[in-house]
Amino acid sequence: MTTALILVDIQNDYFPGGKNELAGPIEASLRARQLLDHFRQAHLPLVHIQHVAIRPGAKTFLPGTPGVEIHENVRPLNGEVVFQKNYPNSFRDTPLLEHLKREGATRVVVCGMMTHMCVDATTRAAFDFGFECFIAHDACATKALTFGGQTIPAQHVHGSFLAALGASYGKVLSVEQIIEQLPA
Repeated sequence: MTTALILVDIQNDYFPGGKNELAGPIEASLRARQLLDHFRQAHLPLVHIQHVAIRPGAKTFLPGTPGVEIHENVRPLNGEVVFQKNYPNSFRDTPLLEHLKREGATRVVVCGMMTHMCVDATTRAAFDFGFECFIAHDACATKALTFGGQTIPAQHVHGSFLAALGASYGKVLSVEQIIEQLPA
């Protein structure tokens, strides 16, 4: 079984000073870095996903701005695969599916930002394409949302989306638990 890592949108606009700061992006990116280091050392396939805004009126991930860049904690090395996307689902209008098939991947590890948006959409799509999915809960970050005049804290948003993903779409595990299940 070949496992591929998908690092979703770990970009500067989600970090302190960015245009859409999340709760806990530094901690999540450092955990994602642990996965990235493991995949690099084990020579397992990995893909960096970078969101680039094309929607009129977008305020984040604008082309040519520092905010669109992948954060230094998980910066791609020369030769590593980076796919740019324009929608929450990392498979939509990108070569991600074909790439994973070429790599022989049957399982994916998903981490990144935001748990309630692009991590969720990417995991659900991966499951629908037949991949076994692991979601690294401690290598993801999100933000507070509002609904019905109430603010839902980031921790609750994060937990709710991970609980939903874990119910059918994949195994929600810590970085350590995932690494334990992978080749060294």
